[in-house]
Amino acid sequence: MEDDLKLYEQRLDKLYKEIKPIKSTGERFEIPKCEGHLEGNKTIISNFGQLVSALRRNQEHFAKFLMRELAAPGQIEGDRLILNRKLNSQRINDKIEEYAKEFVICPQCKKPDTELIKDKDFLFIHCLACGAKHSVRAKLV
Repeated sequence: MEDDLKLYEQRLDKLYKEIKPIKSTGERFEIPKCEGHLEGNKTIISNFGQLVSALRRNQEHFAKFLMRELAAPGQIEGDRLILNRKLNSQRINDKIEEYAKEFVICPQCKKPDTELIKDKDFLFIHCLACGAKHSVRAKLV
């Protein structure tokens, strides 16, 4: 019995040494990073569809936010966003994080379980976890 336990622990230690460490912060929701490339004077965000899915928001709303904040006209083509300007990925990732903080993460409980609700002329972020309702800037809608 002791030999089996010792063998088990040795194998377990060996496996722990072989696996790659998880680069997760432990949070349930992590703000995704953009992946893309430059083509001439255009920036192409190739994982735009994945970003929209992870943030659980309307792709037009998210694209409009990025285009306005980055001062870059653009268009959605399939799962890609094409911005008509050269931009570095750090600047785009900063804007994605800003979008998540303003339109996705609940300011009350800090959970991402939210939805955007338009009520008359106002846009609200409604938290499905704690029930809080906060207004957000509605210029983008």
